[in-house]
Order: sequence, then structure tokens, then C-alpha cells
Amino acid sequence: MSDLKTSESNSKPVAFKKLNAVKGMNDILPGESAKWEWLEATVRKLMAGYAYRNIRTPIVEPTALFVRGLGEVTDIVEKEMYSFEDRLNGEALTLRPESTAGVVRAVVEHNMLYEGGKRLYYMGPMFRHERPQRGRYRQFHQIGAEVLGFQGPEIDAEVILLAHDLWQAIGLKDVRLELNSLGQPPERLAHRAALIQHFEKHTDVLDEDAKRRQYTNPLRILDTKNPAMKAVVESAPKLMDFLGEASLAHFNALRQILDVNGVHYSLNPRLVRGMDYYNLTVFEFITDQLGSQGTVCGGGRYDYLIEQVGGKPAPAVGWALGIERVLALLEEQGAVLPDAMPHAYAIVPEAQSLPHVLKYLRQLRALGLNVQMHAGSGEGVGSMKSQFKKADSSGAQYALIFGADEMLQNAVSVKSLRDGGGAQRTESLAKLDEWAHSLQSPT
Repeated sequence: MSDLKTSESNSKPVAFKKLNAVKGMNDILPGESAKWEWLEATVRKLMAGYAYRNIRTPIVEPTALFVRGLGEVTDIVEKEMYSFEDRLNGEALTLRPESTAGVVRAVVEHNMLYEGGKRLYYMGPMFRHERPQRGRYRQFHQIGAEVLGFQGPEIDAEVILLAHDLWQAIGLKDVRLELNSLGQPPERLAHRAALIQHFEKHTDVLDEDAKRRQYTNPLRILDTKNPAMKAVVESAPKLMDFLGEASLAHFNALRQILDVNGVHYSLNPRLVRGMDYYNLTVFEFITDQLGSQGTVCGGGRYDYLIEQVGGKPAPAVGWALGIERVLALLEEQGAVLPDAMPHAYAIVPEAQSLPHVLKYLRQLRALGLNVQMHAGSGEGVGSMKSQFKKADSSGAQYALIFGADEMLQNAVSVKSLRDGGGAQRTESLAKLDEWAHSLQSPT
């Protein structure tokens, strides 16, 4: 139904209702998106250095993919997914709440492991129906790395080192690494039985969430943030005590690699992550600077997910980071992030000069200079004063003045717009390649 209001005669529109974005799904405006582009470009360069290749999967996936892959009794599946029925065929669909399951589905569907293991990465929006707060939104964005088809602890170490190197590349500080091992399914089953027995003795202390999970997913109780349950959680049986020789050997080999590479970490026996598909190594990079949203990046090994999605059994490990949280943390730490301001602003006092000016601006752009041209010739090009005012507000470092005198000399005047301005100089338009680079902002 249209929201257009009309008069009684239905002949004259009165007003349109203003429409806003869905709560918790935010616009990323140009002033902010430049920071996103910088982070994404840094990630692409780092991923290429590690020989990871980009994969892009659909935003909408079959609901069964997440129910099967994440687990029916996880918070994501039970409470947070945006699920709906396709009106054409009745298929149950879901906006992806995370990307690992979708990547695995694509790998299986396209038989990507036929020729050997794959190193992949992705970027994109995810969707969860949560209460919006800083660092936690209904549409949020993740960058992730997934390695499929490789078994050894050196691959666990590689993905952790990849994240560690990213923090160094973007200048992120005060992020600590926590490690744990979830072992293998039989070891977790033995630990699960011990957990249930433990929590049965303390039912009076459990909150409603814990009681709901007590017999379906007691491991998730260990991840509670309820301070009233701290003592009972601390005294619960530790999974590490149930690990067999192979699981311990895998974990210890990972730790040795991290030690040799100077990566500091702490062991957290309560670290379980939020999805059911993890086994063996799990890890999180944590900060204390974003309040309750302390996990910046998390992941681990998921050796059984490929089979659960319908593929031949194969090992896998990966992580995902929240772009909003990383940028918020950088801002909290006072980092100065790049912007997308133009290097130069072209001032054109005479409209008849525009065809030639456009030709020179294209040549400057081909030489790597970002140039914004003054626009508005249909209403008159505007006075020099008004053009300089717009040049200043554009954020450009320099003004390029294509005046009548300059054009007669096949030249342009270059004037600094920052640091109190500077002496104006004249440059030849026949020698753009000799001076264009001097106007580019330092990176």
C-alpha cells in the first residue's frame, strides 16, 4: 500500500512519509566508508601475501544450512536469525548470520577440494536479530579467513599468525589472544556428562538461560556473563582434563609454533565459542576497551562441518573479525585513519575553458592524482571567491587554478589550501607527469 497522502479529490499529492533505515542496520556514509576501504585494502594485501583467495557467497542461504551447521540449540539459531519463507516455492531461507557455513556449502557444492586444500577469505554483511548497541548491530560486517583440507596444527598457527599480522598492519594495540582446545567429539561427550552432573548439583544458582541449556548444550553455560554464576562455573569440570593424547599433542604443537613466533597468549579453559561446529583449537582476540563487546576476532578448527553440510570428510580451520568493532577500537585508541579527500580541487573561472580542463584533469587522474572539478556551469561557474570556498570545504590539499591567463600560457596555478596556505606556483600543462606526483598526499 502506498504511503502517499492525497487530497479528497485524489488529484494532488500532499506529502510522503519520511522513511528511515531499519533499527540496527546503519548507513555507512562517505566520511566513514573511507576507513572501511582502507581496512579492506589492507586485508586484501595481507591475504595475498599469505596466498589466500577471495570467495563471495550469497547473503541468503537455506535455513537448514545454519540449523545443521551451527546447531539447533545455539543462540543464533534459536533467537537471532532472520528467517523467512520464499513466497514462490515455500523454501525456508535465512539471511546469513555468519559466513563459515556458507563458505563450506560453496566448497562442497563446487567440489573445490578435489585438487587439494584451499585458503580462502571473505568480506561482507551478516544479519542477526539482536538488541543494537555499540559494536553489536543487526546488520554487521565481517572479514574472515577459512582454510579447508589441511589437518596439522601448523595451519591453526597460520590463521592465528595471519590475524596477528593484521593487527600490526593496521596499528591495532592492546588485543590479547586467548586459546583453548575443545578436543574431539568423544572427549566432549565425556566432559558433557560431567558438566550435567555438576550443574545438577547447583540448579538453584543457574539462571533461566543456563537451565534451558543444562541438558541440551551445557558447554555454553561456561560462557555465561552472569556474575551470580561465576563460582559454579569456575568449579565446573575442565574439558582439558578429558583430552586424549592426540588432542593434547595437537594443542601443544600449536602453542610451540606461537611461542617460536613471539605471539603471546593465555589459556582460557572456559573459552567455547558460540557455534557447535568447533573441535580442537578455539581462540579469540580480546579487548577491554569496548565494554561488553570484547571479542574482536574469533575462530577455531571445525573438522566435521564439511561432512555435516554433505561433503566428504575434510578438516578445516578459520576465523572472523567484526569490521565495526575493529574500527571502533582503532578510534578508541586514537588512531588517525586515512580519508578519501581529493588531492586537488580544480578551479575554473571561465566556462569556455571546461572542455580543455576536463582533458587535463583526466590526464592528472591517470597519473594517480585524485582531482575534484568545480561543477555548476549551468548556473554560472561562480566567482573565484566562491570556488575557493568550495575547494577548501572539499578537504583537498591543493587548488588547481585554470584561469584565462594560465590557459593562454598552457599552464595551471597550484596553491596549497592547508597549513595556512602557501606560495602560489605555476606548472606547465605540457609536463603533467613531472609535477603531478608532488601533489599526492602521503600515505
